[in-house]
Amino acid sequence: MKVLLSGANGYIGVRLLYELLKADHEVVCAVRSADRLSVPQDIKDQVEIVEIDFLKLKDHNPIPQDIEAAYYLIHSMTSSTENFDEMESESAENFVKLNSETSCRQVIYLSGIVNEEELSKHLLSRKRVEEILRSGDYSLTVLRAGIIVGSGSSSFEIIRDLCEKLPIMITPRWVNTKTHPIAIRNVMSFLIGVLGRDDCMNEGYDIGGDSVLTYKEMMQGYAKNRKLKLAIITVPVMTPKLSSYWLYFVTSTSYKLAQNLVNSMKVEVVAKPNDLAERLGIELFTYQEALEMAFAKIEQNQVASSWKDSMVSGRFRKSLNKYKKVPEYGVVRDAQKMKTNEPEKALERIWSIGGKNGYYYADFLWRIRGALDKLMGGVGLRRGRTNQNTIFSGDALDFWRVLVADKEEKRLLLFAEMKVPGEAWLEFEIDDDNVIHQTATFRPRGLKGRLYWYSMLPFHYFIFHGMIKHIAGAK
Repeated sequence: MKVLLSGANGYIGVRLLYELLKADHEVVCAVRSADRLSVPQDIKDQVEIVEIDFLKLKDHNPIPQDIEAAYYLIHSMTSSTENFDEMESESAENFVKLNSETSCRQVIYLSGIVNEEELSKHLLSRKRVEEILRSGDYSLTVLRAGIIVGSGSSSFEIIRDLCEKLPIMITPRWVNTKTHPIAIRNVMSFLIGVLGRDDCMNEGYDIGGDSVLTYKEMMQGYAKNRKLKLAIITVPVMTPKLSSYWLYFVTSTSYKLAQNLVNSMKVEVVAKPNDLAERLGIELFTYQEALEMAFAKIEQNQVASSWKDSMVSGRFRKSLNKYKKVPEYGVVRDAQKMKTNEPEKALERIWSIGGKNGYYYADFLWRIRGALDKLMGGVGLRRGRTNQNTIFSGDALDFWRVLVADKEEKRLLLFAEMKVPGEAWLEFEIDDDNVIHQTATFRPRGLKGRLYWYSMLPFHYFIFHGMIKHIAGAK
């Protein structure tokens, strides 16, 4: 079957892509930028990639006319606290418009469980998108999920951050709200299972895991799984704003996502019973089993996707293509080079920089810079990296965004998403003579930008010189 996969570079989209290919479907990936599809080249070679921004339609329709089914996986919750619902509605309307010009027979939408009268803005938006998608000339299948538990999911990473960092938590009352977690593997089974099934056309289903838990029970379950001591004290006085700041400073989430999550966490999200799992032959995993599977992937360094790699997890919301060409004029630089006798090992060190591996020299200074960035409303270092030795263009790497990751050309280009008065690049390249070129480029914005750069010069030389020595193996 020829399937359109919108939101193909998102957390769910990347994983679903692998499952669709495994089931021998012909996949068309709809992404805003082709080079943002964070999958290996051999996977890209198996799919058709079309560039579409559903918020900015072009004169022509890039979606192939002969698609038979489509997945709608586009969400904007992390990008704005004020108008993300308007963006989601507009995106859905444009999707319906473009899809009406194809032979698509079924659209599958992954939504959120909505079973209370007073819904959060986030869940109301999901409901509105569902209504818009139903207006199309095709059959709609809606799967509604709550908390998704899997390596790299925002919910899993937030709980992981909280439990690993805070042995004692002072928490707001929403930790006693009931939710219905579901393993990412079960979500994939449902998404694949309903594809092409006549008995699932024009139907909607809530999907949940083996048990209903409160957020407090989920954190306690995580602590038990990891053999951590955890005390949770609930207080009635923590406002939504304070709760959002609490999540933002302790976890890797952005403040905007924290705000929207807190508003949603006050609403009970429990799946209504149905027989879909039985009809599709899906065995629902328990919360503890979902945790075990998540950590198995993490320990094997096989995390397929992470919410942190989404563009909206960082400072810039638009395409970063314009930053790929590092400017030559109006900039200041720290350029260092060093010959290495072990080019392959040096390349591996470059490809493994950041995250748990750190920056090879004066890591405490990098951590201080990350903490300062977080205090200023930036992303800090807590995003880490999805995998420790695999990296793709578009990936998040601590407070950097990967612009170019070409291992054959031995070149890695990073762009800073930290809060700085200007624009910053960090580039690594190994030439044919086995000389490592390490260049930090900064395009200052006004006097403030130049003062920032020159005030950091002593630290830059100290840090960057030590880093290239380690990468070259000359430490």
